[in-house]
Amino acid sequence: MKHVLVGALVGALALSASLGAQTQKPAQTQKPAAASNSLGSVTLKTAVMADGQRLGAGTYQVRLTNDSPKPGVGQTPESERYVEFVSGGKVVGREVAIVVPQADVAQVAKGPRPATGGSRVDMLKGNDYVRVWINHSGMNYLVHLPPAKG
Repeated sequence: MKHVLVGALVGALALSASLGAQTQKPAQTQKPAAASNSLGSVTLKTAVMADGQRLGAGTYQVRLTNDSPKPGVGQTPESERYVEFVSGGKVVGREVAIVVPQADVAQVAKGPRPATGGSRVDMLKGNDYVRVWINHSGMNYLVHLPPAKG
């Protein structure tokens, strides 16, 4: 299910990129924040799984890493990046974040948006995933985490 959701979001990004390329106006290139940059803190109200690791309910610092998964067809290397969840100065989990420029976020994610420099944590419809959405320096980082069982 996670791969289907990520695939749908990546497809929406690719469509957005191809539509943007068809316009007469030159595209403005934005890059994700620098590696190991703190994106802010988030509070999880329920336990979730991040790359096979259980993250309990609580507050975590979220950091952007240099690591990216292998880009899919039509995808740029900057469209997905790994983020780390840090508690007590220790990395306790990591997961892939979809990186979306501010100008394109309405085409990819629905619902209330976090303020600039802020974040939102929402349980998605059907209670299938917790979405961590961080708005940092003109970029949006969307992380989808399944609830932990038990």
